[in-house]
Amino acid sequence: MPLKLKTSLSKKPNVIIIPFEKNKEDHALIKDLSGLSYVPEINLNAKETMAIFHPEKNQKIILLCLGEAKDKPKTHLYFRSIVHQLKSKSDLVADVIVTHLSDDDVVNAIIGLRLSLVNIGMFKTGNHKTAEPDITLVHSKEQKSAVEKGLQIAETQINVMHLVDMPSNIKTPEYMADYAIKSGKEHGFKVTIFDKKKLKEKKMNAIMAVGQGSPNEPVMIIMEYKPKGKKSDRPQLGLVGKGISFDTGGISIKPATNMGYMKCDMAGGAAVIGAVELAARLQLDVHLVGIVPAAENSVDGLAYRPGDVIGSYSGKSIEVINTDAEGRLVLADGLAYMVDKYNPEKLIDLATLTGSVIQALGYLTAGIFTHNDEMAAQLIQSGTTVNENLWRMPLWEEYAVEMNSDIADIKNLSAKPIAGSITAAKFLEAFVAEHPNWVHLDIAGVAFTDSEFAKSRIANAFGVRLLVNYMEHFIAKS
Repeated sequence: MPLKLKTSLSKKPNVIIIPFEKNKEDHALIKDLSGLSYVPEINLNAKETMAIFHPEKNQKIILLCLGEAKDKPKTHLYFRSIVHQLKSKSDLVADVIVTHLSDDDVVNAIIGLRLSLVNIGMFKTGNHKTAEPDITLVHSKEQKSAVEKGLQIAETQINVMHLVDMPSNIKTPEYMADYAIKSGKEHGFKVTIFDKKKLKEKKMNAIMAVGQGSPNEPVMIIMEYKPKGKKSDRPQLGLVGKGISFDTGGISIKPATNMGYMKCDMAGGAAVIGAVELAARLQLDVHLVGIVPAAENSVDGLAYRPGDVIGSYSGKSIEVINTDAEGRLVLADGLAYMVDKYNPEKLIDLATLTGSVIQALGYLTAGIFTHNDEMAAQLIQSGTTVNENLWRMPLWEEYAVEMNSDIADIKNLSAKPIAGSITAAKFLEAFVAEHPNWVHLDIAGVAFTDSEFAKSRIANAFGVRLLVNYMEHFIAKS
């Protein structure tokens, strides 16, 4: 059931949720809705709630504390959490009143409430299906633009989450391409697909090597969003996302434990698709190109091997040390093609690239690698604003020597079991032709995580809001 939107209360809600900032309760509103002649003492912190039972109606008033200014980036989680907790009530009919909130809080409310209605059990049958709550957001007419923005963000995030969570027997590289084509037609951006024949013609040998062990052939997804009136052929922003639809590790096979989670190894690519889609939905004034090199890294007699030397679109030869370092190979062709064909003013890639970044930073922040201080600062600020946090990692030249090969231009894995996320970034740097405005985001620890909303790890669309917030900032500056 979709989120309902109204400018007045529903006729018979059995729950009314009133969110407020810490120590900024609207006492008149609480008294009016609760039926009480007084306001009880309220002492709540961020995400905490207080229930008041109406003395005459079968109705519960829930006060939800949104915390202080420092908690604002997380408020969408508070809205999502409270509905998630209440969903066990099979006849839940709830109004959420946001008429007194700021536009930013309204956007977060919409996102949290809409995501709370997502049923992740897409393959459940019969009695396993859960009842859907009836949720209405009550807003003012003046908040209409904030409501619309929140809905566009939420719907895009849901699409991205659905794509990442999709099992890989369904989500092949071709499936991802078909989704991008459909989204482009619906929201107004151009989509071009390079199939295996075109990849071979373009000498994108790195992508082809990764995908050659799977019957699901690799593709490259190229998306371009250009607002009407934009005259420059040079994109302002280029995005490249790793699109490994499933990663067995190849011949350097992964352990069986948690291998099923490797359906998420295209979360960087999904974020790029989502960022282009959301920019088009919001009609942002930015010329944008997104590229997703997509392949399935499987094991069979045709799979590429450790010790192989493969070519790449850039012309560089690559010695394969480990077939489980495949993401950087597809990105090498994606990045090189982006720079050669489009040469965007700014270039960002996203990838669930290394376990090393998780060892360094855990599951709360992604790693950001760049020589560009201005881009790093703004992306970190954008991430903080939308609760998609980034931490800057070094990209010093001294690390590059670890990727030197005796027999090829570069190797795909360092021989040392240290600084793995940094050496991976140095590998990618070799394929961006010294682009001065290049940023690499390693999102391995943050794109598919444990949460209160599911029993196992699920997608969260990390990167979509981060990238769009970044776009909004440099649009404002220009």
